[in-house]
Amino acid sequence: MAKGKNVLTTGDVARICNVAPRTVSKWFDTGQLKGYRIPGSKDRRIPVSELIRFMRAHNIPAASLPVGKIRILVADSHEESASALANALKTKAGYEVQIVLGNFEAGVTIEKFAPHVLLVNLLAKGIDAAGICRNIRTDEDLQTIKVIALANHLSGSESAALLQKGFDGAVSDSSDVTEVIKKIEEAIAIIY
Repeated sequence: MAKGKNVLTTGDVARICNVAPRTVSKWFDTGQLKGYRIPGSKDRRIPVSELIRFMRAHNIPAASLPVGKIRILVADSHEESASALANALKTKAGYEVQIVLGNFEAGVTIEKFAPHVLLVNLLAKGIDAAGICRNIRTDEDLQTIKVIALANHLSGSESAALLQKGFDGAVSDSSDVTEVIKKIEEAIAIIY
């Protein structure tokens, strides 16, 4: 599995779980392993986050899962706070983190870095958080990326509105690294 590959074939899953591809197809067809079918084909695809959830639920050893570190992209025009958050995520959770300071840089880095999660500051100058989220949701190759909004003092209705716009979560206090990590783990369905 190449770095940045967020979706697996049944053959990939079979190799990781040390089972026959037909077994993986059966898991998929019975709804135990969630994913999707390629339109116009019988081929199945399973998101890595779903495979991890399935493996944990069934006590399948995850040692053979070649995922590596969880990749996080922080989009924030305020370099100092972005660096502080990135350093905290690296040290506390062991994530691989990169920072972008603008829209264009975000687009280029998303393609090259293939993050699992994008943390985007809603109040950042020069970053269209809603536009970036919309682009990710409409690009077939990027739809597995989870997008979490960072803002201060979000109300419940504001958080709900963000979910309606395609965000996978929102954090009201981006300086609360524990809460940011919790939202990341919820978004990618990894439960420690």
